[in-house]
Amino acid sequence: MFDGIRVQRCKQAAWITLTRPSRLNSPDQLMAASLGDACVEIASDRSILAVVITGDGDSFCEALPGPFSPSSPGHTGGEHPLGMAQMLAALDIPVLAAINGPAIGQGLEIALACDIRIASRAAVFSMPQILDGFLPWDGGTQRLPRIIGRSRAMELLVTGRQIDADEAFRIGLVQEVVENIDLLGAAQGLADRIGANAPIAIRYTKEAIVRGLDLRVEDGMQLEADLSFLLQSTSDRHEGIVSFLDRRPPRYRGQ
Repeated sequence: MFDGIRVQRCKQAAWITLTRPSRLNSPDQLMAASLGDACVEIASDRSILAVVITGDGDSFCEALPGPFSPSSPGHTGGEHPLGMAQMLAALDIPVLAAINGPAIGQGLEIALACDIRIASRAAVFSMPQILDGFLPWDGGTQRLPRIIGRSRAMELLVTGRQIDADEAFRIGLVQEVVENIDLLGAAQGLADRIGANAPIAIRYTKEAIVRGLDLRVEDGMQLEADLSFLLQSTSDRHEGIVSFLDRRPPRYRGQ
């Protein structure tokens, strides 16, 4: 059993729903521990090829001040117990955020740790930590500029300004904006398209992208070539060729 989240399986996707709507799905220590346990279980199940995270109720995730908040009296620094964003970022399969409402503070940092973000028109985004005299601590200062660029990230981080879903789409923070009623279907549809592909190739593609961003282009291309070479010996690669020649859908087994 998990506290503060619900984990469900739909085809080859694992859905994680934050389940504290009365608190705007604000993270706490129990929710963070549950997310960590869920990520361990997901990582051990090689039949899961995508993860979708969303929020219950009207909010995606709005971080509220609490006993473990960096803005709270008594917080002394060091490793924070609620580093939920990194738990998601560490998964070796694509992680999708279905942003159903406000993603504020650490809630936005959680969304930034996902590989693909789809927003409903009800979604708004901000990192207001600066307004309380501190700064993001769950990857916000590092991931936001990598996603939307240094200058745009700087402006949002040093002002705490809130943006709506349409602006988030214009600046590349989210990849798609849909009507509220269509959000979960859009996320599942994307997860289905991912899950139709070869499992090992999915993982290697994410590895090439994520690791490659921290390498020189030449080194990233070498990583890409190495992973591509490893794929040539897999059964799935053979199945992809045979299914193409037979003009039928491939039946990948993750081998």
